[in-house]
Amino acid sequence: MKAEDGILGLLYDRGEAWVSLGELASRCGATVAAAESALAALERRGHAFERSPAQGVRLVRPVRLDACLIERGLNVRRVGRHVLCFDEVDSTNDVAADAARQADADGLAVLAESQRRGRGRLGRQWVSPGGANVLMSVLLIDQPQRLAHDALTIAAGLAAAEAIADACGVDCRLKWPNDVLVDEAKAAGVLVEMRRVAGRRCMVVGLGVNANAAPPAGSVDRRAVSLAERLGHAVERVELVRALLRRLDERAGQVAGGELETLRQDWLSRCGMLNRRLAVRCAGKRYVGRALDVDPLGGLVLCEDSDRRVHLPAEHSTIEEMEGDKSGW
Repeated sequence: MKAEDGILGLLYDRGEAWVSLGELASRCGATVAAAESALAALERRGHAFERSPAQGVRLVRPVRLDACLIERGLNVRRVGRHVLCFDEVDSTNDVAADAARQADADGLAVLAESQRRGRGRLGRQWVSPGGANVLMSVLLIDQPQRLAHDALTIAAGLAAAEAIADACGVDCRLKWPNDVLVDEAKAAGVLVEMRRVAGRRCMVVGLGVNANAAPPAGSVDRRAVSLAERLGHAVERVELVRALLRRLDERAGQVAGGELETLRQDWLSRCGMLNRRLAVRCAGKRYVGRALDVDPLGGLVLCEDSDRRVHLPAEHSTIEEMEGDKSGW
């Protein structure tokens, strides 16, 4: 471990407490001059510190996302074994997909403070203020092919809802196919894309969470909320990302292992859509009926007014209207 990573970890663990330069140096096996040099290196990585001649130094919170803080002690089997953090990229999904050409890229998590061309489902733009939220994509090399698109969408939505509860204590509901709701407003979204890279089938799971800022007014066509707004204080994104990786590791493992009924039941337990009248657009057609079920391999099961049952895959469907929905969606 580099000295600067050790110092960052120590300051992170101390929270709001001050730490003297002498203690920083001794705990990391370095001289005071080396500790100062490490702090300067961390500032170049984008971290900010408060300094007091009498008390020492402490890390400014909320903390910038950093791979060394996210990876340490994470204890995952697949998702998040490797983490990359960037200041700005075009799209974290694209960076993750490009990494599939490298050896041992399976499970790679890519995070960015901002995106130039962030996107959601169906070609929509994903808008997020820089340095405020979680913009993350995870690469899963699907060899052999065990990762169904709809099952992964269900798994990722569940993982996001569970991670938000773990890290922030906020209860979330799920809306087909990819929305995570807090008080009927969108707090997070999922984008699962299939790519073929170097002859291999890859699944890229994109997750966007409004941690500390909702999209600017007028930039989205639906009501959104940030977790910080709901809680009344800033969210520590490092802990939220760690919770996301742990939960997605567990849920993606269930997809790969064929535990689809568990996923289905757990997703339905967080869904308020069943038996509600919906209007759903899928592959250019509009369907109206009542939501009966979700099928991890076939999508939303809708009973039309004619009593015909249709399966509407997550990749091509979006809900236009929902009976009793007060969110304006």
